[in-house]
Amino acid sequence: MGSNEGGACDGKAGSVVVPEIKFTKLFINGEFVDAASGKTFETRDPRTGDVLAHVAEADKADVDIAVHAAREAFEHGKWPRMSGYERGRVMNKLADLMEQHTEELALLDGADAGKLLLLGKIIDIPAAVQMLRYYAGGADKIHGESLRVSGKYQGYTLKEPIGVVGVIIPWNFPSLMFFLKISPALAAGCTVVVKPAEQTPLSALYYAHLAKLTEYVVQAGIPDGVINVVPGFGPTAGAAIASHMDVDSVAFTGSGEVGRLIMEASARSNLKTVSLELGGKSPLIIFDDADIDMAVELSRLAIFFNKGEVCVAGSRVYVQEGIYDEFVKKAVVAAQNWKVGDPFDVTTNMGPQVDKEQFERVLRYIDLGKSEGATLLTGGKPAADKGYYIEPTIFADVKEDMQIAQDEIFGPVMSLMKFKTIDEAIEKANCTKYGLAAGIITKDLNIANRVSRSVRAGTVWVNCYFAFDPEAPFGGYKMSGFGRDQGMMAIDKYMQVKSVITAVPDSPWY
Repeated sequence: MGSNEGGACDGKAGSVVVPEIKFTKLFINGEFVDAASGKTFETRDPRTGDVLAHVAEADKADVDIAVHAAREAFEHGKWPRMSGYERGRVMNKLADLMEQHTEELALLDGADAGKLLLLGKIIDIPAAVQMLRYYAGGADKIHGESLRVSGKYQGYTLKEPIGVVGVIIPWNFPSLMFFLKISPALAAGCTVVVKPAEQTPLSALYYAHLAKLTEYVVQAGIPDGVINVVPGFGPTAGAAIASHMDVDSVAFTGSGEVGRLIMEASARSNLKTVSLELGGKSPLIIFDDADIDMAVELSRLAIFFNKGEVCVAGSRVYVQEGIYDEFVKKAVVAAQNWKVGDPFDVTTNMGPQVDKEQFERVLRYIDLGKSEGATLLTGGKPAADKGYYIEPTIFADVKEDMQIAQDEIFGPVMSLMKFKTIDEAIEKANCTKYGLAAGIITKDLNIANRVSRSVRAGTVWVNCYFAFDPEAPFGGYKMSGFGRDQGMMAIDKYMQVKSVITAVPDSPWY
């Protein structure tokens, strides 16, 4: 495999040594290569703001080369023509390699995204492995159906891979998002061009390296051109993918603003299919009969996990009036006990925001909440002199029309609100342009059923939060996007359905 020396660096942040960064070039057609322009960009450690590495910066010229490689691999290569069993076997071998390198992968995401190292090792990387294995198991279970066609005909459907898939992923879960998108596409027999977020390109490039290694550990590994990784910026590399005339489908997770641009680019180019997951402003509804201690713990987890950089974060917490005062007191204490610090420290609960831009964005929203008249109960300030750390923050007296209750802040900011009746809770929960997820905490099954059927969201958790599984479809209502990740239905996004009808003149059945 081609060498990728020249971008590696070692450094220290806090007390933990940053891992050697081995892969910083574009990965196209099975090789690590420089950008056509020769340009690079910095990726920084959010714990300190220091530069981690200089990464090759893809633009339109590089996307053209990557798409051409993906097209060649699709039209003339082995991958779409392998049996589903063979594809699944290779995907499982990639999963094996990921498990062997869990520590290094978690270190990369920790250093690049400020994610907790411990959770990376026990949640993020294992979840990515599980996702890949789930779709490896589904690769040989893709089939059409026979049709009862009227007249002297017989018919059946074929499910065929859609072709070249452009994948544009965000920075909050770099590893999981990579495999959330590419796993069903690979299972379907597609080839992919992935643009990781410019804030977190390092693990995606490492996965490209591991994909290349499958050639050496499986007789028929992932062929060159099937997986291509082109780090770069949205307005250049991302736009080039979305508008490319030879990309057949785009899968995107990110902001609504960019989602609109991708849809426009699809319409103006070749009408490629698009699937969008565009974030949320998820409500967590806590009823009077709830176990308050459990409710406090779940609400803390729902908004402060991964420093609030979660598309389904429970950022709007609605508490029924009978337990509101007690809940508020305990929630404030719980937030103050949520330790902010170096994500490589196993005692840390919350690391830094991903970069300076996001850090400043969250602080602006906190200032906005104060100016809008919400009551700051705790937090609201940077939590360190260096790095992008913010204190867990709780606002009370929040109104539905405040920006902090409507905008996706993507940071550790909880908006607390009170309600009286079930109908009021449902109305308030749906008072948003988003519809990605919701949480309900109650001991009453009738309340749980009524509210879960009434809240307009793609996922509803009852007496739990962040309960994900590859088998459970995931996606949004309203402006949280369309299309579903996870579950076997996700494979359908990457398939075309063809009807084949044959005349059978001598058939007695008509």
